[in-house]
Amino acid sequence: MDPIGVAIVGLGWMGRVHTQAYLRVRQHYPALPVPALVAVADDVPGRAADAAARLGFATATTDWRALLDDPRIGAVSITAPNFLHREMGAAFAATGRHLWIEKPVGLSAADARAIRGDGHVTVGFNYRHAPAVQKARALLRSGGIGAVTHARFQFLSDYAAAPESALTWRFLRRYGGSGVLGDLGAHAVDLVRHLLGEIDKVVAADTATFIPRRPVPSGATTGHERGTGPLREVENEDWFAALLRVGAARVVVEASRVAAGEQNNYGFAIHGTNGVLSWDFRRMSELLVDGRPIFAGPGDGEYTAFQPGPGIAMSYDDLKVIEAALFLRSIAEGAPHGPVLSDAIRAAEVLETIEAKAIDRE
Repeated sequence: MDPIGVAIVGLGWMGRVHTQAYLRVRQHYPALPVPALVAVADDVPGRAADAAARLGFATATTDWRALLDDPRIGAVSITAPNFLHREMGAAFAATGRHLWIEKPVGLSAADARAIRGDGHVTVGFNYRHAPAVQKARALLRSGGIGAVTHARFQFLSDYAAAPESALTWRFLRRYGGSGVLGDLGAHAVDLVRHLLGEIDKVVAADTATFIPRRPVPSGATTGHERGTGPLREVENEDWFAALLRVGAARVVVEASRVAAGEQNNYGFAIHGTNGVLSWDFRRMSELLVDGRPIFAGPGDGEYTAFQPGPGIAMSYDDLKVIEAALFLRSIAEGAPHGPVLSDAIRAAEVLETIEAKAIDRE
């Protein structure tokens, strides 16, 4: 198969993760088309040129629009901040390019719906690809724990727990949209849908902003640096919780970006009439079945592409390699593999309902 020319738009941490995933695809999935790093775009001075020199892109630019007419590009990764997803996604989709776009795909469900084109769209819901999560899904589908009665999904982190963390775009509604709802909540909702099925109702919800003011940054940021400027208002939520119904099951979802001491505490516990499944992202290859650890192995999701036998740990970056491979497979076969645009739209609709429920309770 001919190589697929790819471009990365937005070269922060996630842009680097996408780039590295493309570079590793041929090592783990030799039968797939080879992704060729054609171009990188980032408006921070020097960042794109540095990425081209270090990572091997053929072209670097500060203007992503310059890539719209580049005939070498067949697929585009959009890893820029949320407020740019709609404009970039719609523009590249209109040219027929295939898109790998990070969640939450814009600031709203309307933003996600605005991305229309003939190309395939993969969305960055990476946690569903963990082989242990795929094992859990298979067990649930086969009735391994009976009928699901209730479940809890939590995405707790402390990346913003320090009050001196800079007021980046993530904390401003016009740039980030919702706060932890769109960031970690989107992943939580996708996992609920992937494992249990469609969400039928948002019963109740609440949100809170525990750190209402943060210092502005002194320049471009790459993560969660300390702010040095004056304090400004945080415009979106630090925490949320919601009670959902999925069929007859009751599901609690909670996420926080300011849970001090909780570092990437992401996972779930699913109770059924005959047992319980639980998973902790920090022990990614381990699924607890009735409290007993069972390790992911060959036959569980994409595990075999990385390791030969159970018990060998996988990493976050491996999940993005799986995502890149599913994206390329979708392009090669003309059929979707993994989460698609409709998954992002539905997740955004649920999150908007959660936000509305929370406002009604105030």
